[in-house]
Amino acid sequence: MSMDKDPFDPNVDLWNECAERSAGEEAEPRSLADVLETPPKIAKENEAFLAKRALEFEADDPGAQMYRALESSILHGVFKTDVNRRKFLMGVGAATAAGVISQFLPFESLQAMAKDAMKNLEKKELKIGFVPITCATPIIAGHALGFYNKYGLKVDIIKTAGWAVARDKCMNGEYDASHLLAPMPAAMSMGLGSASQDWRMVTNVNTNGQAIVLANKHKDKQDPKEWKGFKFGVPFEYSMHNLLLRLYVAEHGIDPDKDIQIRVIPPPEMVANLRAENVDGYLAPDPFNQRAVYDGVGFIHRLTKDIWDQHPCCCFAVSQKFIDENPNTFIVLLTTILDATYTAEKRDQRVRFAESMAPRNYLNQPSAVLKQILTGVYPDGLGNIKKVPDRISFMPYPTQSMGVWILSQLRRWGYIKADVDFKKLSDEIFLSAETEKRMKEMAAINAELKWQDIPETKYPVYDVFGKAFDPGKVRDYITSFDIKRV
Repeated sequence: MSMDKDPFDPNVDLWNECAERSAGEEAEPRSLADVLETPPKIAKENEAFLAKRALEFEADDPGAQMYRALESSILHGVFKTDVNRRKFLMGVGAATAAGVISQFLPFESLQAMAKDAMKNLEKKELKIGFVPITCATPIIAGHALGFYNKYGLKVDIIKTAGWAVARDKCMNGEYDASHLLAPMPAAMSMGLGSASQDWRMVTNVNTNGQAIVLANKHKDKQDPKEWKGFKFGVPFEYSMHNLLLRLYVAEHGIDPDKDIQIRVIPPPEMVANLRAENVDGYLAPDPFNQRAVYDGVGFIHRLTKDIWDQHPCCCFAVSQKFIDENPNTFIVLLTTILDATYTAEKRDQRVRFAESMAPRNYLNQPSAVLKQILTGVYPDGLGNIKKVPDRISFMPYPTQSMGVWILSQLRRWGYIKADVDFKKLSDEIFLSAETEKRMKEMAAINAELKWQDIPETKYPVYDVFGKAFDPGKVRDYITSFDIKRV
């Protein structure tokens, strides 16, 4: 979607016209009947609105880009395709179209919101770190597809080799915000593995999206009880990968600290270590699970969604210092990431997002591999073609229960040395209230935007590998496990 084009101009393409191939693309827009019955006076009444809009929103004004993005979202919900939009506008005129649609949708309030959000940006040029994995899709594709520019931000996204480097660059002030693993803001805030600095998990940038991969020589060892003596890779100690691997093997009677070895390996080095037989397998982010299959060196034993469906994995994180010093920029940046995350979740956007991330400066991966991951149609390395549409999902809401579960597992395995107030810590580190507020504000101005993951309660109960996790009974949950360090 081009944000420098006027959505009320019938002579421009906005929504990738060449990709429009739905069966109903020639169908008339749903409001056409209303328009044809509308008295001609509406056109005259709204000529002034269009003239004022043209004067106040010059093409190089960042507020215009944000406003036009909001307009485009609304018009896309009404017309679905450029074919319908152009036919409609040429038939009745832009002023009449604006008049009829504005009876139902608040263009004037959108204009005010756009100007408010953009007029006091404290910082427009930002540096955002990312590790080259598909978990970072909203951050990476958000750059490739122009989401930051759309909201008036000039963002340089910086490829980072691994999580220790990402953490250090965040804490040294080299990044304004970063793609981090979900447990990292907690670890950084609590001083686990590093000095203490207050960082906040703002949104999930993905849910699901990980897998346990084993070397081809272990195709006869599908039962984890047979894994004693195995060496496994995880991308970082303070990661969902480490916590989920520990949970999974422990539930099969394998002590992760005594019966297997768990090594930290940067994600880009996972496949090479599997090929060299330095590890027997890994629990890692994509694309390196699917790449092991693509390269013929491993197979997918289990998707992590089968351990905890819609579990958090990676997040978009900022420091409390940045939020305090740049409150307006923070809100606009949050809106940008939410917009990109919501769009990435759409089925009809998955191929487009996969292709946008393939180049060397982003993921540097074959687009075929990325499409397999994002569409969920993929070979598993065992001779099967799987169809799992939610193999990776993009559900941005960081629930407080997710935060408490992460803290509970850090306590279970001894990373946190003593009991803490789990709910209080989660409230401080996981910004669910701020994120929910922004999500609802975005939905209020776009009737087509329907978030799927805002829970009914602050602390939802989750089923994690067949066991209920109630954040109100966290200590009982920790002590219920046979294998633990507490």
